[in-house]
Amino acid sequence: YANFFIINDAVLLPFYGSSRDAEAREQLQIAFPDREIIGIDCRPLLKQHGSLHCVTMQYPQGFL
Repeated sequence: YANFFIINDAVLLPFYGSSRDAEAREQLQIAFPDREIIGIDCRPLLKQHGSLHCVTMQYPQGFL
């Protein structure tokens, strides 16, 4: 769950279809009381050996 991503007025939180998803959301809501906590199902990303933060990474200039 440490693979969360902070954006403007929200925090995107990876969900894994676990009973711990709700607890992770509750803890992040305490840490970020002024932001909406949005759970994103990241199980498909795990099959690609990554998670939420990995798919939000930027490409370095000149890469494309």
